[in-house]
Amino acid sequence: MIFWETAQPPLLTKKWIKSEQFLALYLAKSRWYFCLTIHLKNLLNKKSNMKKIRIFALVMSAFLVAGTTFAQKMASKEKTVDVGGAPMYPSKNIIENAVNSQDHTTLVAAVKAAGLVETLQGAGPFTVFAPTNAAFTKLPAGTVDNLLKPENKATLTKVLTYHVVAGRMDAKALAAAIKAGNGKAMLKTVAGGTLTASMKGPKIIITDEKGGMATVTIKDVFQSNGVIHVTDMVSLPN
Repeated sequence: MIFWETAQPPLLTKKWIKSEQFLALYLAKSRWYFCLTIHLKNLLNKKSNMKKIRIFALVMSAFLVAGTTFAQKMASKEKTVDVGGAPMYPSKNIIENAVNSQDHTTLVAAVKAAGLVETLQGAGPFTVFAPTNAAFTKLPAGTVDNLLKPENKATLTKVLTYHVVAGRMDAKALAAAIKAGNGKAMLKTVAGGTLTASMKGPKIIITDEKGGMATVTIKDVFQSNGVIHVTDMVSLPN
């Protein structure tokens, strides 16, 4: 018998179904499962076994091709935002998307060094202000290399989590908070410090505790566990 998560396709002929073997295919975050229970006992005792095996192989190939095509179509229907030369899928989590951005290789390396991968793969939701590779180059020479040293893991973790706010705050929510705060919104970060959001024309500006000002260059990059806003500066806590 073949079972699909939603629609039930035609059942396979049961004449040659005898013993049980289970095959499951999970297709790339599409949340579509194709489960096949096949009974093959005594198949080798049948004179026509080779013909049946060929039929079985053809049927399986058809299901795999159809399933892959369906998953691709589902993925193509997602509203994505291109970041660093790659589409960011709302069905994927922060880490799954970030690793594909060529503009965030430094940030991803830092997240790995700080041991925050599992955290940012979690349910969240999180709002992440994600500085680009170019943003990290604006730091004093040697800063990044120094932060990535094992003995500086605690400092690196503080800097990275200073870019993370609990909850899902898209651009609309940020703008509303800024308006409600008479031009400023104080954002409590996971690190414990505060970021100040404000508007400069249509742009969202993020000011850190040292007075550094980052501009959101790409807003509302939605994730399954939050939202990313790409920034052009690294924000630093006191």
